[in-house]
This record gives sequence, C-alpha cells and structure tokens, in this order.
Amino acid sequence: MDSLITIFLPLALAVIMFSLGLGLTFDDFRRVVLKPKAFAIGAVAQIVLIPVTAYILAVLFRLPPELAVGMMILAFCPGGVTANLLTKIAGGEVALSISLTGVISLVAVVTVPILVALSANHFLGVDAPSVNVTSLGVSMALITLAPAAIGIAVRHFAGGFALKLDAVVSRIAVVLFVVVVAGALAANWSTFVDNILVLGPALVLLNVLLLLIGFGLARLFSLTQAEGKAIAIETGIQNATLGITVGSLIVEQASALPPFSLPSAVYGITMYVVSIPVVLWLRGRRA
Repeated sequence: MDSLITIFLPLALAVIMFSLGLGLTFDDFRRVVLKPKAFAIGAVAQIVLIPVTAYILAVLFRLPPELAVGMMILAFCPGGVTANLLTKIAGGEVALSISLTGVISLVAVVTVPILVALSANHFLGVDAPSVNVTSLGVSMALITLAPAAIGIAVRHFAGGFALKLDAVVSRIAVVLFVVVVAGALAANWSTFVDNILVLGPALVLLNVLLLLIGFGLARLFSLTQAEGKAIAIETGIQNATLGITVGSLIVEQASALPPFSLPSAVYGITMYVVSIPVVLWLRGRRA
C-alpha cells in the first residue's frame, strides 16, 4: 500500500495531467476570450454549482463526516481528460471541453486547498485534520501544473510527436487510474462495505444531477447543441484521480489511503456506469 501512495498515486495523476497538456494548445486558452459565454457558463457550473450540489447531497444522505469531506473534495476537482474524451465521443465541442478542463485545472491549484480546509472544519469540527493550505497547493502544482505545462510545451514545439505520444500516454494513464481506484477501495474496504448503500446512490445521483444541470444551463442560455454536450459532460465528470490524491495529501498517513479518498475512488467507477449510456445517446443526436 505504501507504493500505491508514494508511487502510483502521484505518478497516475502526473501522467493524466501530462496527457491533458499534450491535448492543449495556446489557441484553447485564447478561445476563452474569443467565446466567453459558453466558457463562463461552464466555469460557473464547475466552481459554484458542483460544490453546492455535492454539499446538499452530503447533508441529505447524512454521510459520515469523513466521507462528506471526501465528496466535497471530489466536487472541488475540475473535469479531467476523461471528460474531454467523452465529449469527443458524444459529438460535443472538444475545444470548449479542453479549454474548461485546462483553465479550471489551473484555478484549482488555488481554490481546492482553501475549500478543502473549510469543508474539513465544517464537517469534522475539532476532529478536522490540520490542512496546510500552502503545502497542499504546492503539492498540487507539482503533481498537476508541472506535468501539464510540460505537455503543453511538447505540443507547441513538436505537435506531430505530441499527438502520437498522447495515444500511448492516455493508455498508460488508464492503467494507472485502475490501479489507484482498486488500491483506494482495498485500503478502505470495511468503510466501503459499511457505507456503499448510502455512498453509492449519493454519488450516482450526484453524477445524474450534474449532467442534468449542464444540459439545463446549455438550454437556458441558448448554447449550440455541441456546446451543450461539452458543458453537460464537463459538469458531470470530475477528475477522480485528483480527488483521491488530494484526500491522501490532507492527512499524514503513509500506510493506507484515508476515507477522504473513498468517494472519489467509488465515483471513478460509478461515473462510467452513468455517463457512458448518456454519451452514447448524445452521440446519436446530430449537432
């Protein structure tokens, strides 16, 4: 289990973020300025609506405090490479999806440590672990921003090579993700079994509600169908690997992943159960 935390967990996240960087160009960031409406809607959904929805569900389902914090950690995380891939399969606007993932991932380095500390204090009170916001932010930057920046640089200076490399890196990232999720579940198996009847439905409902919120926002603000697909998927799919990593970083525990990581690990499975049928349905709808 030590190797899972010290090697596979940060490596998996770094590889995933490197893969994200390989898919980003500077035009993706310029698009934020050129087409601000769709991006702003997606950003508000990511930063505000997802955490609010997760908080309401955590309270309604009366999740144990540590699992409630874990659900909030998941909600604070941006979308990941999976959201970009599912958007492509669904026929959504991939450039918008990548722009949202890239920019919100940058913002998350600042917002996540602060919001995690507030959530821990809210749900755990005096039992809350002491969250070093600065240390958590630096750790996130090293594991997420640095690999992403390297990926962006490779894409900029060697575009053809980056596209070929991305196909290989993406497969490696999937394997590492499976290892991390399996390890997180194994490390918290008793907690998982004791709470699955509550945690499972809460996470499935979270996924469903967020997809519906994304679709609703797209319709409310008259976005194109392609933009709507991207917004819905970016709102409904979170970076589970980042959630597992952050959960492990906020406690000084090297022998096993803490319960804070469990919701993200379970979500890493349930999100596919919910999202794949939706994506296949969207794929059948013409943009």
